Amino acid sequence: MFNHTWKAGIVSAALLLTLTGCFGSDKPAANTEASGMAGGPSAPWIASKNTTRINTAQPAEAAAIVSQTLWMATEDSNRPGGVIIADPKDWQTALVSANLIHHPNDGPVLFANKDSLPDETLQELKRLRPKGVDSNDGIQVILVGNLGENVEVQVKALGYKTDQIEGASAPAIAKAVDAYYAGLTKDIPQSVIVGSMDSAEYTMPAINWIAHMPEPLLYVQKDQIPQETIDALSTRGGQANIYILGPEAAVSAKVEEQLSQYGKVIRIAGDDPYENAVAFAKYNDPETGFGWGIDSPGHNFSFVAKASPELALAAAPFSHLGKHAPLLWTDKKGMPDSVMAYVMSLQPKYKDSPVEGPFNHAWLTGSANALSEAAQGEIDAMLEIVSESGAGHGAHGGGQSAEEEQSSTGEQESNGGGGGSHH
Repeated sequence: MFNHTWKAGIVSAALLLTLTGCFGSDKPAANTEASGMAGGPSAPWIASKNTTRINTAQPAEAAAIVSQTLWMATEDSNRPGGVIIADPKDWQTALVSANLIHHPNDGPVLFANKDSLPDETLQELKRLRPKGVDSNDGIQVILVGNLGENVEVQVKALGYKTDQIEGASAPAIAKAVDAYYAGLTKDIPQSVIVGSMDSAEYTMPAINWIAHMPEPLLYVQKDQIPQETIDALSTRGGQANIYILGPEAAVSAKVEEQLSQYGKVIRIAGDDPYENAVAFAKYNDPETGFGWGIDSPGHNFSFVAKASPELALAAAPFSHLGKHAPLLWTDKKGMPDSVMAYVMSLQPKYKDSPVEGPFNHAWLTGSANALSEAAQGEIDAMLEIVSESGAGHGAHGGGQSAEEEQSSTGEQESNGGGGGSHH
């Protein structure tokens, strides 16, 4: 691990509000409503040169800050069509609900408790003022999962039009989300991800892909395929492209064989959750276009500590807008070796000048209690663009730095201007 001394730059809530006010000064007051949450962190965002931290360990607050980051809501073009509401304690449901982020909603997932909306969610719903989705009968908020009646009451009290997706189990809700999406698009995606409903650490990396692309997530148990998943796969007429996410410890070879009767099956896996997430970030199927396929510099990543998987639910929209990002697991104190090796393999290198790019970036979700300042510094350093020659930023074109050139010139002059190279 690298041990760097690092001072984070702070993007203050006050600065963001000032900018929002400038951008939306000719808009109604609702457009410039305070975006910082009451009682929230004094610095919702903490940035370094290559990273931006969502600075909270609370899932509802994290989801609201992510929403503020991506949907400024200063004008119609940057307001969401709709918002999804789910309970992060029911991680399987919150995970599959991300399939609705891109389409139909172009909007975030915000979080509910079982029977109520936390203040962070209520305030963010007011700020966003979702436009409503034309292809979905003007729906502004979709409630996913078996939430209490009071949640819908609170949303409707804001004047929003709602819809609800429910189910008796996680596989049933996953099937219902798949059908809901297909009903709106009038098309059934032939590719699907299949993941363990019992292992968040292996299945969770799917969330960034399904928030970004049309493929849904369907659930299995280690040694059994639920009937609802069979039903959803059967709508593909035996021609599904089925991508199992996770090793046999999460989804057995027996289930893999059983899935083959519904289409082509490919397993994407790593020996542990860290390697598994890396494997998914690397994977691409050239025949279908499925998968991130990130094996070169110039990309963005979303880092979440494996011990805080609920924060990965909040960070899912980072793969939908801006610098689209796959999820990588890390640890509180720094990157495990497998993640470090992957990130280092993607470090940008310039030939003549660092302004050439490409550049890497990362979103980090979690306070320092979840992901330390040292860990952020380490990630920042690994994303930094460097010279192909191995010289520092002072040496462009792989040549000598200014200090080296000065030293070399002085040495040559003292030696009568000899032409030998200086190392």
